[in-house]
Amino acid sequence: MIEIKSPRDLARIRRLALAAQGLLQAQPYGRGLAGARKAINHIGYVQIDTISVVERAHHHVFHSRVPDFKPAMTNQLLLNGDIFEYWAHAAAFLPIADFRFSLPYKHAIKSGQTHWHKTHDKKLMGELLARIRSDGPIRSRDIETNTTKRAGWWDWKPAKKALEQLYMEGDLMVSSREGFQKTYDLTERVLPSQVNSQMPGMEEFAEYMVDQQLRCHGFASLKGLTYLRRNAALRKAVKILVNERLAQGTLEQVKVSSGEIFILETGALERSLPRLNNRMLILSPFDNSVIQRERLKALFQYDYQIECYVPAAKRQYGYFCLPLLYRNEFIGRIDCKAHRKISHLEIKSLYLEQHHFDEEAVTSAFVEAITKFSHFQNCDSVSLTKAQPEHLTEHLRSALKPLG
Repeated sequence: MIEIKSPRDLARIRRLALAAQGLLQAQPYGRGLAGARKAINHIGYVQIDTISVVERAHHHVFHSRVPDFKPAMTNQLLLNGDIFEYWAHAAAFLPIADFRFSLPYKHAIKSGQTHWHKTHDKKLMGELLARIRSDGPIRSRDIETNTTKRAGWWDWKPAKKALEQLYMEGDLMVSSREGFQKTYDLTERVLPSQVNSQMPGMEEFAEYMVDQQLRCHGFASLKGLTYLRRNAALRKAVKILVNERLAQGTLEQVKVSSGEIFILETGALERSLPRLNNRMLILSPFDNSVIQRERLKALFQYDYQIECYVPAAKRQYGYFCLPLLYRNEFIGRIDCKAHRKISHLEIKSLYLEQHHFDEEAVTSAFVEAITKFSHFQNCDSVSLTKAQPEHLTEHLRSALKPLG
């Protein structure tokens, strides 16, 4: 086992993780639609989220890796049959080539495992399938029901519940989406004919998970290899496979200062890696590189929590604070709101942590990053309310004046 003790070793393993995520190079996957296609094929999924104080997470993840990415491209990938929508550890867009590895969960749901709803209206589900088969794709809002006004977002109309259950069981797929209005169609009509739809065996599923996680993260903990997957048999198969590969010498282990052990391909630490530069990235709270919070803390000593689920009085950094990555360190967070009607990006708060960095270089990198980020929000002006450390506030405001 390799122990990561020196700053040099830590810097290298961080570079390996960030390079595997496509966060060190300016355009590791290319640009535009083709770049987005290549990016998701490499990183394995893009999480979908509804929060819209800034551009939604699934667009933000692409934006962080693909120059010239536009939000409309996500739906174009869906329409082109390059990706599909389903559940990974959360709702996500996934590469169409990985479709067959969604089948075990679909089978589990169809066999009685609960995802959202414990009870299902089988009669209504059958009627909806028949209607879609005869009349074509359908949106949930197209269905008329006689239900009374819903009590809240959790009290879905019966038809919407039935649609979601058919989707989770695999009879339906999302053929397109406009914002968060999804269009459903029969899987047999949406799935491209060349896509492999054979159910994988458990050993094959385990191989897929291990290979995917090592490809997109560089290395992973045993727990991280099946992050939030509710499948005991899969976790067992992954553990067996990892132990086999460790014994064969194709995998090795590293131990970081927190005591956490990570698995990586033998020789991965000796590979040529992209050089560090002074670029800053403003990442989504749901970005693939930060979503595993324990890994993030162990590797980068960055304690991060999204606070939109925390009561307002208990928030430390803001409703939707975004991680700031500078070189190979997470050096702070920023809480923003895009005021779309007036094309203005408000920086409610900016927090830079006590790292030993060049303030001028960090300021310059931040201004460049927020400029690109504001354009991504379709905002043509930016304001800063407060910053920590406080002595940087006026300096940053002055640097942001050309954007104001």
